[in-house]
Amino acid sequence: MLGTLWTLWKDLKKYKFIYFIALPGLLYYAIYEYWPMYGASIAFKQFIPIKGISGSPWVGFDHFIDFFNSYYFYRILTNTLLISFYSIVFGFPMPIILALLLNELRNKYFKGTVQTITYLPHFISVVIISGLLIEFTAKSGLFNDVIALFGGNRENLLLQPGLFRTIFVGSGIWQELGWSSIIYLAALSGISPELYEAAKIDGAGRWKQMLHVTLPGIKTTIVILLILRLGQVMNVGFEKIILLYNPATFETADVISSFVYRKGLLETNYSYSAAVGLFNSVINLIILLGANRFSRKMSGSGLF
Repeated sequence: MLGTLWTLWKDLKKYKFIYFIALPGLLYYAIYEYWPMYGASIAFKQFIPIKGISGSPWVGFDHFIDFFNSYYFYRILTNTLLISFYSIVFGFPMPIILALLLNELRNKYFKGTVQTITYLPHFISVVIISGLLIEFTAKSGLFNDVIALFGGNRENLLLQPGLFRTIFVGSGIWQELGWSSIIYLAALSGISPELYEAAKIDGAGRWKQMLHVTLPGIKTTIVILLILRLGQVMNVGFEKIILLYNPATFETADVISSFVYRKGLLETNYSYSAAVGLFNSVINLIILLGANRFSRKMSGSGLF
């Protein structure tokens, strides 16, 4: 033990300036990321603000049991998983496809124009995006103009429970498609041109080059980003949900984050909402660890 402490002290003394540079970042995570974890203990208490966290009575797993037995449990869990599943299945491959297509372009001006157009939606706030969607999906909106043009009936699309997930996921893909492709374009730029030259000599066309050179070259990047995305399966942002959903679409739109928002902030049931949020985080952690282990076993690469 003393030997370890002495080694640590020598290391700190030798690299003191490097640790000094890292100190602001360490303090940030300690103060804003780790210290607030203490507040998660209210999930096991009947939190009374006037008594504080330490003075509130301990109730154990009562809030978790109430949540699991709740009428809303299966509905919000199903909605959360389905929206995340659709986002991964349809949304995750799209930036990869866009990056591969852009990588094949030889006209740099056209390539730059496409990149700019696809990047722009990322910088539009969620409030504006939601406002545009409300206007476009209204009876007199753009989407209904197209539907009416082909002989369909006009109706408020955001009042249709069966269409909410499609609108939510589709708008998310549109907004983040270009921005998410940046990291894949960076990975593509790191592939050695000599590999493409060798493939051409072997008679490989562009399709074969993409299959046997390009995709293997960015495989590690794809795996890492997929693992990170799987670790966020239970995190469907409540901001866009609460801006778009309404009582008519609760059946398919209500997710865990929006449920926590209503219970915690609107109904001031802090302990119950903390229990739901903690359950959400634990499931995310389990999925992240499982996905990383599976990736290491199958492909030999992982996040950690």
